[in-house]
Amino acid sequence: MFYLIDLFGTAVFAISGAVVASRKEMDIFGVLVLATVTATGGGTLRDLLLGADPVFWIGDPTYIRVASLAALLRVFVGPGPFMKQKTLVISDAIGLAFFCVLGAHKALQAGVPMGIPVILGMMTGVFGGIIRDILAGDVPLIFRRDLYATCAAAGAGVFELMWRLGIDPHPAAWVAMAVALFLRLGAVRWHWGLPAVPLVGQGDD
Repeated sequence: MFYLIDLFGTAVFAISGAVVASRKEMDIFGVLVLATVTATGGGTLRDLLLGADPVFWIGDPTYIRVASLAALLRVFVGPGPFMKQKTLVISDAIGLAFFCVLGAHKALQAGVPMGIPVILGMMTGVFGGIIRDILAGDVPLIFRRDLYATCAAAGAGVFELMWRLGIDPHPAAWVAMAVALFLRLGAVRWHWGLPAVPLVGQGDD
């Protein structure tokens, strides 16, 4: 099940990369590059930190094929320009929810200490989107006011907690992904965000 979810997350993150590329009027090569790095960037960072050999998409090129196919389908079959922003928001939120849990799952399988799966799950969920936005010349979503990385950390944290409590990982994964997805879509809809930290130590001149 986790493999299928991983491939589906790869597809939806690739779609978000293709949407951004089309908004920036990139050619087909640019679309494929942006879609692929969005879909694989977070998992690549996770595997490098875990010392995985080889990195997941090198060991299984299916990920690259799925990302490329999803990008091409989005370009040639997807909805028109009116739906682009909505498509980006929804596909990015789904990818974030899926990948944060998958990253935490892989970290837990590697036997890392408590709390590290949350960090690696969050990295898996957000890093591909950071690369996408930087390459496209946009401010990464992680640096905007609405909750983003926090949603990934919450999903990964819920999954790690349920894992360590001995709950079956399959229903635990769906619960954790639902938490992350609800928080992210709620943040987009109602502008949920963490409070700003006031600057302290500044006196009057």
